[in-house]
Amino acid sequence: MEELLEETTVQEQEKEDIRQGKYMTFKVGSDVFGIELKYVNEIIQMQPIAPIPEVEHFIRGLINLRGKIIPVIDVADRFGKESFEYNDRTCIIVIEVQSVEVGLIIENIAEVVSIEEKDILPPPNITHNSNNSKETTQSKFIRGIGKMEGGVKLLLDPVKLLSDEALDFDDMTEEEEE
Repeated sequence: MEELLEETTVQEQEKEDIRQGKYMTFKVGSDVFGIELKYVNEIIQMQPIAPIPEVEHFIRGLINLRGKIIPVIDVADRFGKESFEYNDRTCIIVIEVQSVEVGLIIENIAEVVSIEEKDILPPPNITHNSNNSKETTQSKFIRGIGKMEGGVKLLLDPVKLLSDEALDFDDMTEEEEE
């Protein structure tokens, strides 16, 4: 039994090592973002979303994914970007952060890239003095800037993306499951 547990732990570690330094990139408007592959559970096509009354505008609602209720947010709307019309390229990236699954609606997937830690710069420290906080809203979710041959990728911090008083997903999914 102990051998089986050790083998499972080794397999999980190997899976984690394979994903190390890899990012799923996607477009939101003209920007390209990346999220660490270790957070990505799956990518699914758009499907019917059950709206939830009285939630933040960027929370589109809930989906039923093989019997599991998952809240979905529109990433463009979350970042204060111009809304886009959903089409056949629009998809949902299902991520898991701190044991909570959430769907991120994005325009389309770009590619999976490898970025070494030495090529990731800290996010810029942007402050603002105006009421227009679009840039600040987007920037507060950035883990770093990935330098690549073809330019830069804005790397998201999924913990910060989902750590917000407006996003109490635990309560939301528990109520729906009861």
